[in-house]
Amino acid sequence: MNLNEGGARLRTGLTPEPVIVSATTADIRFPTSRFLDGSDAMNPDPDYSAAYVTLSADGLEGHGLAFTLGRGTDLVVAAIEALLPQVIGRSLDGIENDLAGFWRSLVGDSQYRWLGPEKGIIHLATAAIVNAVWDMLARRAGKPLWRYLADMPPEQVVSAIDFRHIADALPPELALDLLNRNLADKPARIARLEAEGHAAYTTSAGWLGYDDDKIRDLAGKAIADGWSAIKMKVGGNLADDIRRCAVLREVLGPDRLLMIDANQVWDVDQAIDWVKALADYNPYWIEEPISPDDILGHGRIRQAVAPIRVATGEHCHNRVMFKQFLQADAIDVVQVDACRLGGVNEVLSVLLLAAAFDKPVCPHAGGVGLCEYVQHISFFDAAAVASSAEGRMIEHAGHLHEHFIDPIRIRAGRYLAPELPGYSVEMKPASRAEYAFPNGSTWQS
Repeated sequence: MNLNEGGARLRTGLTPEPVIVSATTADIRFPTSRFLDGSDAMNPDPDYSAAYVTLSADGLEGHGLAFTLGRGTDLVVAAIEALLPQVIGRSLDGIENDLAGFWRSLVGDSQYRWLGPEKGIIHLATAAIVNAVWDMLARRAGKPLWRYLADMPPEQVVSAIDFRHIADALPPELALDLLNRNLADKPARIARLEAEGHAAYTTSAGWLGYDDDKIRDLAGKAIADGWSAIKMKVGGNLADDIRRCAVLREVLGPDRLLMIDANQVWDVDQAIDWVKALADYNPYWIEEPISPDDILGHGRIRQAVAPIRVATGEHCHNRVMFKQFLQADAIDVVQVDACRLGGVNEVLSVLLLAAAFDKPVCPHAGGVGLCEYVQHISFFDAAAVASSAEGRMIEHAGHLHEHFIDPIRIRAGRYLAPELPGYSVEMKPASRAEYAFPNGSTWQS
């Protein structure tokens, strides 16, 4: 679909003020279920997909997407199209000068807000649009998004956040203090990140649908490539999980990290028993053991399985849920998702919430475009927010990066710093055409 305002306004004077004048949307789906890539206990046959939006403003473009698993992508695209009239006609200067107000204007429409509020399909659509706007702002500045954010004064970062509903845990004054504490060290942090990259772990060797030989082969290749941390999916069958953990631990050896991820399939008591049964293989964390909405249940599991850490967040609706997880001390690892939350503005609030509670952020990045997105989140976190690098890793999945103009770059198990301007999720036009659903050539065949 294409939306167009019909022309740009001009600012007073001779220089045109960039105005968002048009937008296109697309339903892009990749048939990953054919090879069980991405398979887990809750999601046995995902087709990695993207509800995709491109904004245009006087020669500039901004690209954003919301990650989905196939069916339902069309619903998110429809929600994006419903929200786009609130963006078309707005000036980039006006948005940049009131980033929090821009965000609230999208999530605060009372009739659309009723469909959430600030969760579900309408929030995924919000994220796609918000991220496209930030992509455009970073491109205009000629910087990768993480540097665009890192180069902002702390006051400007704080001004991008909507503190409604979280000020009891993160007042603006505390957010500013957290950013100011790293201000003197920020240039050295940026230099280290650009020289050394950022720590990471890979999920590509441990999908639930892979047999033992494939796991062993992929894990061995990952170690040879420099990976020192691998995550595997669990929760289908306990005997299978014990066997698969043994296989992976044998390949990893005693010192490399093994993470396990149940993708929400257990009840609380079942999760405790299952994780204890796998404890001999020394898992570093258990991820999403139960319903992602069950804050108190996560707290019970955390107490019962310590020192194994509890990680969650890829299905955490918004900053308010993260606030409660942290206030309840129910998780050890904060796994923000770049498009489950409502885009960059809300991600910033969660990074600062995590810093306030001294919890590491390890973003979720298992789907198409998510690795490209979240590298920027982690690099900014490491440059300007986090107290230290300890415990912080970016998830990696080695699928579908070839479809992006600015794909992730990995060296010896570490993400290299993004260098091109923007948020890195612009998909190649040929890929958008081939995998468009239902009329792209892949789906026609």
